Amino acid sequence: MRVWASRLLVSVGVALAAPALADNTGLDRLTLRSDLLGWEAVGRLDLGDGFCTGVLVAPDLVLTAAHCLTTAQAEGRVDRLRFRAGLRDGEAVAEAGVARAVMHPDYLPGVGVSAENIRHDVGLVQLATPIPAGVAAPFQVENLPRAGAAVSVVSYASGRAEAPARQAVCTVLGRQSELMAFDCDVTFGASGAPVFDLAGRRARIVSLISSGGVSGADAIAFGMELPARFADLKHALRTGAGVFPETTFGARRVTVGERGATGARFVRP
Repeated sequence: MRVWASRLLVSVGVALAAPALADNTGLDRLTLRSDLLGWEAVGRLDLGDGFCTGVLVAPDLVLTAAHCLTTAQAEGRVDRLRFRAGLRDGEAVAEAGVARAVMHPDYLPGVGVSAENIRHDVGLVQLATPIPAGVAAPFQVENLPRAGAAVSVVSYASGRAEAPARQAVCTVLGRQSELMAFDCDVTFGASGAPVFDLAGRRARIVSLISSGGVSGADAIAFGMELPARFADLKHALRTGAGVFPETTFGARRVTVGERGATGARFVRP
């Protein structure tokens, strides 16, 4: 396991030798339309030079990892971004271009993986055209459950870019100072993937995948406490603080038909 991952595990109070829990499940590819039912709001966010995972939290709002948006922010443009909800083998339930986006103001591009950056590794994308809730019902954001609780992850990633995979059960290993550790199976491209609490009638988003590593043979993923970060980003969209591209009233918006390029380089989780 890389040194930074070891330090992060210590920072959330997780023993480095702690094994994955026996009731964790493997990854299941959501190949059939019936497999996707209820998870349509999870989609692939194409970046032009790679992709991340994103999830609808409103008909026109997609949560993802901030580090997925660093190139778009640096270029001040979003025309290469495209969200493809429920993408399976070339067919999405709906897709749209991006009108604007914002990264959490406390996320520092170029600094790399650190506990502070993981805490703030949250970005919000506003779609040019809303996706109807009847096609892909957005998920709500809530507080993360206690350490030891079962969670679930749905993601796209390297080697499984053409359809989402779901790990029905993985575990909250620890949480401290707004930093989370999970034993969920993630890899390149899974950045921004929603971590779900399945208690209740419908799953709720409690964190996003920011980064990952391994401890022995076990996968480790890191995320953040999400509600306050999400509130910060919604406020930023309302006020325009940090939003890109900078626009004025009457500015042209990206349309659904404008496709961005896709590439082979994956954003590291």
